[in-house]
Amino acid sequence: MTRLLLVLLVTFATACGPVKAPAPEKPGAERKDRQFTFTWRYGVDDTSFAPRGGTSHGPEVTLETTPGPAWTRLREPGISALERDRRAILAMAGTFRTSFDFLEVAGFRPDFKPDRPYQSWGTEYVAVVRDDPRFISLQHLLVMFMKHDGKVAGPFVTKHWRQDWRYEDDEMLTYRGRLTWGRERPARAASRGTWTQAVFQVDDSPRYEAAGRWEHFGNVSTWRSGTTWRPLPRREWSVRKDYDVLIGTNQVTITPTGWIYEESNLKTALDAAGRPSGTEPVLAKELGFNRFERVVGFDDSAGRRYQERTEPFWAEVRAAWEDVVRRHPTFTMRAAADQAQLFVPLFEYAGKLDEGAPYDAADARTFARKTVATYLASDEAPAVTR
Repeated sequence: MTRLLLVLLVTFATACGPVKAPAPEKPGAERKDRQFTFTWRYGVDDTSFAPRGGTSHGPEVTLETTPGPAWTRLREPGISALERDRRAILAMAGTFRTSFDFLEVAGFRPDFKPDRPYQSWGTEYVAVVRDDPRFISLQHLLVMFMKHDGKVAGPFVTKHWRQDWRYEDDEMLTYRGRLTWGRERPARAASRGTWTQAVFQVDDSPRYEAAGRWEHFGNVSTWRSGTTWRPLPRREWSVRKDYDVLIGTNQVTITPTGWIYEESNLKTALDAAGRPSGTEPVLAKELGFNRFERVVGFDDSAGRRYQERTEPFWAEVRAAWEDVVRRHPTFTMRAAADQAQLFVPLFEYAGKLDEGAPYDAADARTFARKTVATYLASDEAPAVTR
């Protein structure tokens, strides 16, 4: 348990820690430590508007500077549109230095005051869990080395988010607000040529899903989503209590040496029935820009080992969630999984496997189903169907 809490503390809790505020700017002086240029120039006290987020540091990494095999395969002439889409998705796999930037750019209430920008970082190994002709699953794993007083500690490995991509999906699982998700069937004509991106939390519980199309224009490959609802992420619920849901769009763009993930969100308050609240439900518009820069010579072996040793167990957890979705057109969780620490038993079980404990398929299946059942507001447990 100590090791688990250390990993969680390093990789998650620091993302909400304090950031030292810069000294006030003298008139006419050039600020060399400014982090944002697309920000609030007037009416905001610069000493209290420093970015919040992770305060930890890692050792220097070497970034890939020339296009790698993933980019070359994506640009290959003569392949089908479907295959080019697939190669764009697979280009998101690998090992990356990641950076996360979020900024409120507009307010929609008379008393609006912009929140501090958010910045954080990480090093991630993105594994291909499945690669089928019309379905691709990518698992993100944080593989962190921490630098303090000239010494490097680590690696610290934590299972992070997962993204599943499905071509011409005939059913989506969408967030409805108030910890409720439901199945949704898009019109067949509307889904033609589209890919859905379904995003899951660290414990494989659902987060959000949206449909969109890949567009390949010369040396640019971009997927743009439709509008989707999603629950508050950790960077927000840990400091904000004045809104309930993010309503927005996502955009993925592949670059020669990595990829970027953009978000455009409306921070929206809901009423007790899960509908936008009153005549002024929207607090602010937020833009997010997340960079995944491919690294070379980085020791991601601990992440690869974790993925190999724990994947059979996490497959059972995914199956338990799939059974929930199959049995319930809509379902509600009794608490937010990350806020209520519901994921801890799953992480502990996987941690023992990572440390070399033997894998028992029957025990893993029973444990996964029993644990997932504790998430649900209803008393009905997922059935063991396999």
